[in-house]
Amino acid sequence: MDSKLLTIIKKLFIIILLCYSSLSFSQYDSITHNGLNRTFLLHLPSGYSAAYNYPLVVAMHGGFGSAANLQNQSGLSTKADAEDFIVVYPEGVKSPLNIRTWNAGWCCGFSSATNTDDVGFISALLDTLISLYSIDIKRIYATGMSNGGFMSYRLACELSGRFAAIAPVAASMSMPKCSPNKPMPVIHFHSYIDSSVPYLGGTGTGISDHYNPPHDSVMQVWAEANGCMVLNDTITHNQQYTHVRWNNCTCNVSINYYITRDGGHSLPGGTQTPVGDQVSSYINATDMMWEFFKQHSLDCSLSTINEIPSEKNFHLFPNPSSGIVFIDFPGGTGNFSVTVYNMTGKAIAQTDSRNTINISEFPQGIYFVSIQSRNERVVYKLIKTE
Repeated sequence: MDSKLLTIIKKLFIIILLCYSSLSFSQYDSITHNGLNRTFLLHLPSGYSAAYNYPLVVAMHGGFGSAANLQNQSGLSTKADAEDFIVVYPEGVKSPLNIRTWNAGWCCGFSSATNTDDVGFISALLDTLISLYSIDIKRIYATGMSNGGFMSYRLACELSGRFAAIAPVAASMSMPKCSPNKPMPVIHFHSYIDSSVPYLGGTGTGISDHYNPPHDSVMQVWAEANGCMVLNDTITHNQQYTHVRWNNCTCNVSINYYITRDGGHSLPGGTQTPVGDQVSSYINATDMMWEFFKQHSLDCSLSTINEIPSEKNFHLFPNPSSGIVFIDFPGGTGNFSVTVYNMTGKAIAQTDSRNTINISEFPQGIYFVSIQSRNERVVYKLIKTE
């Protein structure tokens, strides 16, 4: 067998052992940091291939939340499948009352009061994921809801060299000082009627009971750090939402602030939680943050964002499957060959220029489908069910 292909298959095998779930491509795992077992939920996009480097989005839940809660609330995993990026949902440390929070400075709760090293945990988590998966280290992004959004600001202040952009949601910044090492693109989502983290600042009605600076002052901090020349440029102001932008900044970055007139302390366009405010129907934060993220990389140039090669347009469906699997290729039948390998790397089926694979006689389990086109070869994981 081709040694390059064997290396790809071995790497995928390791990934599956760590992350495979029969129900989804999301799986809980943990690392130890500062003597604490730190948990996270990892989602690999469907069709993940170790042959490509993927963007990574670090998505942090709010106080009282969890990784699974944010995954359901945001729809980021569904977006990741559609747009080919990886999402990791790390979890804050639990308090004696079983409440998870992040140490984002003076916010919030147990993690802040005990000075939990959440910045160190996120940095260690990035190191772990980069060592195991094919991640483009120039395209790592952070987002978070509420306390998780506060945490994304802290990461931008203290780990600016690792993140290409951030997207706080229903949050503010609770750092006594912020000294990023590089300009940081920011897209922030909020609501005029958020009473937990008021956009005008002050102490909200939420249980955390802490002071929040006015959002305009937070944006001004980043405008100065980013060297923006155009300040408070109102792009949209209507009965649905306001969009304010700070631009003409160093390193081609910009700051975008969206404030909706509906919703509340919630994720715009997301799924309403049982105890949360109604979500905004005017904008979709998940869609908008990804459009923003993919414009930015650590090298500051929009033109250097790596496009996924055209062969990524191959899609296997249904997957998992118990019988016929279709190969979707925009060019139709195309000129490509398909080889199916079992977990040991043995070729068990091969076809040329066909758009279907019959796996009905295969034993239940995991297989690898190698698609060789004229220019490139890609390998996909295929799951055979009963």
